[in-house]
Amino acid sequence: MVEVKTSQMAMDLEDKFGAHNYHPLPVVLTKAKGVFMWDVEGKRYYDFLSAYSAVNQGHCHPKIVAALIEQAQTLELTSRAFYNDVLGVYEKFITEYFGYQRLLPMNSGAEGDETALKLTRKWGYKVKGIPENQAKIICCQNNFHGRTITVISMSNDPDARNDFGPFTPGFIPIPYNDIPALEKALEDPTVAGFLVEPIQGEAGVFVPDDGYLKKAYTLCKAKNVLFVADEVQTGIARTGKLLACDWEGVRPDILILGKALSGGVCPISAVLADDPIMLTIRPGEHGSTFGGNPIAAKVAIAALSVIRDEKLAENALAMGKIFRDEIRKINSPYIELVRGKGLLNATVIKPVKGKTAWDVCLKMRDNGLLAKPTHDHIIRFAPPLVITEEQIHESVEIIRKSIKELE
Repeated sequence: MVEVKTSQMAMDLEDKFGAHNYHPLPVVLTKAKGVFMWDVEGKRYYDFLSAYSAVNQGHCHPKIVAALIEQAQTLELTSRAFYNDVLGVYEKFITEYFGYQRLLPMNSGAEGDETALKLTRKWGYKVKGIPENQAKIICCQNNFHGRTITVISMSNDPDARNDFGPFTPGFIPIPYNDIPALEKALEDPTVAGFLVEPIQGEAGVFVPDDGYLKKAYTLCKAKNVLFVADEVQTGIARTGKLLACDWEGVRPDILILGKALSGGVCPISAVLADDPIMLTIRPGEHGSTFGGNPIAAKVAIAALSVIRDEKLAENALAMGKIFRDEIRKINSPYIELVRGKGLLNATVIKPVKGKTAWDVCLKMRDNGLLAKPTHDHIIRFAPPLVITEEQIHESVEIIRKSIKELE
């Protein structure tokens, strides 16, 4: 087996043998702990991406890693062809944790969204009484729910759609954060559900107006339409509450979780709903070989326990406010806007003298902090939720120094 001795060697191997479906920041990581990561040459960095919020609990959290190792040494996979002694325990734990009656376990966030779409359609036919093959689902422009064919059928991002058609029908795209547009779309009696991100993360941490989620939920209830929340990135304490929907007291009819449900150690996603929705799916109609495997079940219990026991939602709320306040103090022509909630934040970068958000990220890398642009002109800042106030201030100083060096 090839031994990677330098960062350039690792990048060359990926370039030669891997598909070119990503454009990573040029840094090669070999170790991580808490809020830090180290490259092959031993340089330490603050992680301000958290694997797109998958490691909210911090890298290599000992309780989560211990749960992984212990279960992997006992029973790793049975498939759902048989019962095992862990899944039911997990199902009881997570349904009580979030206040739902049923769980359908999957692996990736995109699978969670696909599951929610199928549940919504099934409910539309079996419960609402929509004529066969006519159910529609309202979605939002500039969304990001994954990259499967059906999911990109809801997207208006050219990079997601170009040369991948034909697309799955049955979706009504409307502008995000637009209540009148939702009202109009809900007039269609064949609408079964409204799928929405409480904050659009990939779009650049776009936070809707206060009251948007509550109004949208109320409109859906009036029209007997399911309110479906994709909290794959915004959920599990990232925004300063357990769920981003909690900011407006909204309880989704279908809740989609992923990423930090695993603490970053293996793919885990979950779809939560109550009996009238979840029990419309019958044996053989949906599933996954790895969904709800014993390792995932034990890991998810540990990951959620860490969130609760270490009060990471509360820490995200406090540290996020400090972060935004301090970033807004940076006087620079590059910084056009700072926005976010909890520790899900973004800075809109105004190009200056040909320098872009990518250049800012490269300079921050040089100075010991890792973040990544989204949509060319926005940098998302999302460190692990275990970050301390001292570390926040140190990180802000790195960001300030990097921007000033570009000037």
